[in-house]
Amino acid sequence: MKEVLLRLEELLFPSIDDVAVLSVDVNIAIVRVEVRCTAAGAWCPGCGTWSCRVRGSYLRFPADVPSAGRSVVLQLRVRRFACRNAECGRHTFVEQIAGLTRRHGQRTERLRSTLAAIGLALAGRAGARLAHVVGVPISRSTVLRLIDALPEPEVPALRVVGVDEYATRKDRNYGTVLVDVETRRPVDLLPDRESSSLAAWLAERPGIEVVCRDRAPFFAEGATIGAPQAVQVADLWHLWHNLSEAAERSIAKHRQCLRVLVPEAPQTTEEVPDPAEESSNSPCPTGHRFADRTRTVHATVHALVEAGHSRRAIQRQLGMTSRTVKRYADAAKPEDLFTGQWQARTSVLDEYKTYLWA
Repeated sequence: MKEVLLRLEELLFPSIDDVAVLSVDVNIAIVRVEVRCTAAGAWCPGCGTWSCRVRGSYLRFPADVPSAGRSVVLQLRVRRFACRNAECGRHTFVEQIAGLTRRHGQRTERLRSTLAAIGLALAGRAGARLAHVVGVPISRSTVLRLIDALPEPEVPALRVVGVDEYATRKDRNYGTVLVDVETRRPVDLLPDRESSSLAAWLAERPGIEVVCRDRAPFFAEGATIGAPQAVQVADLWHLWHNLSEAAERSIAKHRQCLRVLVPEAPQTTEEVPDPAEESSNSPCPTGHRFADRTRTVHATVHALVEAGHSRRAIQRQLGMTSRTVKRYADAAKPEDLFTGQWQARTSVLDEYKTYLWA
């Protein structure tokens, strides 16, 4: 029996010292492992004094990593020690097993790290679903709390930092995101986009050499005050974005000038006009969906008017508004309705229309 318990210790706690397995109870859903600590004493977490004076003990039931789809629960008996240092504010303390438990913890350290890894990969809701599948019922809020309890990763010394804004609520609340340009990883988030906040953040990091920022004036002011030694550059995306906006505004402003540069197509006498287009004398090409629909509706409205129907009756029968019925009824011919884009005006796209329609 002793050999079996030793094998269980090696199997269940391969990297944890001073732990003895007393018994294992297995049922359909739960594996209960009775465990105790075999250390002679413990270090006081307040003053660091070693103590072996036991004042009492009680049971803890931390959850462990599941096994074969079953939940694993440790029945751990922990001891309460009396601190031997009279000046220590903590007169008693409870022993903690390194790598297995922590103060007020309901899960073992390896289960906490497993759930935190799931949460980092899938976030709260999806992480909770996966944890439930592997045998650890947990809520999405608990997954997020485990992620929030993780220590902040160590950030190497920044040399090139990127500064831009982000929105917590679009057009209402904005903050500042700071990115390590060399590693392309976010470094910090500021709750606002004020120049004073950025300047204070940069002042705490004097090793920054380059600030790649948005072209907003408050970012320029903050970078100048907080990192006067750094070179300020505009990031590539904003340069291209601003250039495209400026080019679009310039072209829209001077589009009338472009028509002068387009040579008019020479009129050839060999071309034979289409009889249908010649008879209709319409600026819109025959067979176009909009033109055909306009001609059909115009003919229908005029036929109903000639039959003695009122405009209100035509409106109800065709499902049109009174203004639309009036416009069709007042037009002597359908070509009068072809206005705006249907007028025969030259365009810079005339020589490419065949390709564009194809």
